[in-house]
Amino acid sequence: MDQLDLIAETLRAAGRHGIPLWLRGGWAMDFFLGEVTREHGDVDWFARAQDAAPLAGMLLGLGHAPVPGPPPGLQLDFVKDGLDSSFTLVDRDAAGRVVVAGGPWAGTPWPDGLLDGATGRIGDVEAPIVSAAAQIEIKRMMPVWDPSRPRRAKDAEDTARLEAALERR
Repeated sequence: MDQLDLIAETLRAAGRHGIPLWLRGGWAMDFFLGEVTREHGDVDWFARAQDAAPLAGMLLGLGHAPVPGPPPGLQLDFVKDGLDSSFTLVDRDAAGRVVVAGGPWAGTPWPDGLLDGATGRIGDVEAPIVSAAAQIEIKRMMPVWDPSRPRRAKDAEDTARLEAALERR
């Protein structure tokens, strides 16, 4: 199994269970662009905090194993066949904004329009993705929001790809 197969399998199962998921990170960019642009270390997702328990059960049923890491109210990490998947949990505040669900930044708003991205596609696999504008903001701001996460060359390259694609549209 490769990461694209893992994405397709995860989305099919989530659809059967009524669990909405959104790709984020490098795979969201690739699905927005319609092609694989680089190697990916893992598959990053957003999921609703209210779906954390059924999502974990679904993943266990698919043969994923949990990986200890961030607080469970913030993110769920799993591995299957040596492939890592991370599910960052989101919630909504009283104003309806998408916010960080748990951990030390609980309640902090994510960029506006985060979950308003279109469905992306690579080949015959379609996936809900975070908006390109929110993706750019996250990649630019993560080192500011969390100074323990330094700026990475791949984030600058991803941002340039997304900006160029947005200019062409």
